[in-house]
Amino acid sequence: MSKIISIHSFRGGTGKSNTTANISALLAMDGARVGVVDTDIASPGIHVLFNLDESDMVHSLNDYLWGKCGIEEAAHDVTGHVGGEIKGQIFLIPSSIKPGEIARILREGYDVGLLNDGFRDVVEKLKLDYLLIDTHPGLNEETLLSIAISNALVIILRPDSQDYQGTAVTVDVAKKLDVPNMLMLVNKVPSQFDIDDVRTRVEQTYDAVVGAVLPHSDEMMTLASSGIFAIRFPDHIVTQGLRKLVDQLK
Repeated sequence: MSKIISIHSFRGGTGKSNTTANISALLAMDGARVGVVDTDIASPGIHVLFNLDESDMVHSLNDYLWGKCGIEEAAHDVTGHVGGEIKGQIFLIPSSIKPGEIARILREGYDVGLLNDGFRDVVEKLKLDYLLIDTHPGLNEETLLSIAISNALVIILRPDSQDYQGTAVTVDVAKKLDVPNMLMLVNKVPSQFDIDDVRTRVEQTYDAVVGAVLPHSDEMMTLASSGIFAIRFPDHIVTQGLRKLVDQLK
């Protein structure tokens, strides 16, 4: 049974795309066929983590939304780009990084229903075990529909007052949409904070399960999105936390 997993945060800068890329890699390392869709159309970037060059993007999600190709034609096999021992496969459907195409999407919009049809189509046509949706920060129609069709939702936040307040909205919406498996991920926690205290506070604040609490990592900052952290640092405490999260998503 295939699973659709949405990765979301109310605000930008939480590490959402990095988390999505790492979850996909860990699943694929265990032998799964994994698809990743970058639906952050206004500010795409996850392709950088998978070392997919702009010149290699024959088709993008934008092309599918404009009727220029099938959703599966926009999927790029990036398994060989990430290094490490990948037993499964990773397919990335990137959004266009061409300024003119981004501007067109922002100006004209797109059929959100077509996007969700595409999610189901690509799962079937590529025989995916998991489809990960890297959502746009905040809540809009696309995000709501993505969450509604998901088997699991990972909500990322930092231990920050603005994140706490905005995330409450997302959690409330997700509960009303009856997402089967909702997990909180607290990211970039300063070393001065007590991890257990942070976990307890978040669980009590949102009445939700915390899948992982990840400390701030200098190694993650130094890597600077130039690769998949879990592959480069397999024994790191951040990777261990991500593995525990992945186990709860399976």
